[in-house]
Amino acid sequence: MKRTFIFALAGLLGLVAGHADALELKDISYDTKDAGKVVFSHTRHLAKKNLRGTPAFSCASCHTGGKSKKHYTMEDMYKGQSCGACHNGRQAFDAHECSKCHQVKDVVYQVKETGPTPFSHSAHLKKLQDCSVCHTKLYKTGKNPTVTMAEMEQGKSCGFCHNGKQAFKVDQCSRCHKSPELTYATPPVPKATFSHAFHTQAYSCQDCHPATVKPDKKQNKRVSMAEMEQGKSCGVCHDGKTAFSVKGDCAKCHTGFKLPATKTYTNKLGTVIGHFSHEFHTAVYQCNDCHTKIYPYGNAKSATMKQMENGASCGACHDGKSAFSVKGDCLKCHKRS
Repeated sequence: MKRTFIFALAGLLGLVAGHADALELKDISYDTKDAGKVVFSHTRHLAKKNLRGTPAFSCASCHTGGKSKKHYTMEDMYKGQSCGACHNGRQAFDAHECSKCHQVKDVVYQVKETGPTPFSHSAHLKKLQDCSVCHTKLYKTGKNPTVTMAEMEQGKSCGFCHNGKQAFKVDQCSRCHKSPELTYATPPVPKATFSHAFHTQAYSCQDCHPATVKPDKKQNKRVSMAEMEQGKSCGVCHDGKTAFSVKGDCAKCHTGFKLPATKTYTNKLGTVIGHFSHEFHTAVYQCNDCHTKIYPYGNAKSATMKQMENGASCGACHDGKSAFSVKGDCLKCHKRS
């Protein structure tokens, strides 16, 4: 009976040994706290060959006994434990090359003032390669507290490298933040457009933000043309010295601003009673000489000839001094029917 058991046991061991090659090897997934899922492939490791073309690893290369419940940190691996026993830059790639095991993705930061701002891990890893340059010296893996641009300028967060020496300076805002073309509704005249692309060719973002204009449009008060003429908003630069004056050609900012060459006035019966030539007047005067000192933009109230003789409407200039008097030859404005 005893001999029968020994033979049976020997036969069982032989059966197991004969099926060792059929052992199913599974990929193992590790869920790390802040660095995503890491997959370990048994198949890929056992398929590695050395210079002689023979298997570089066997199960015994890693497994020495029962299961270990110890959790290994990246610091442990850097010291040669766990994966770091081979992944030391000599036998296999260095454990510092995190993206070879940890999947990295682009991160989008929702910046209130400037909108979505992307950070590309792949673009940075092409130049740095070593994740430890940023993690965990500058950032924890996972979510980090918000850092202001002022703090970055002092060397925190992105500013640690983006200082104008190691990488472009953080004051080159448009390299990270999208600078949209802005359109302002300005009825009754056509909309006004502001081109970030054009202005950032000559100026840096700090020339305007936040001293003159706050990055968040909602925090800016509407500024009138009269206030701009006094040096506010666009008028800080558009003063006729640094850049063309806001008192000048309105069509430079108000796109689609096409003045009628001649404006025709009719009476209640539809009869033409007068003409005003924009083409002639704008060759001599600026738009703001009349608007809005004398006329509002858009349709102005009708004025009688008597009111003009007293200095209203056309009579503000046509007084016999600045221009011919409205009391003069009527046919200069009124065509004979």
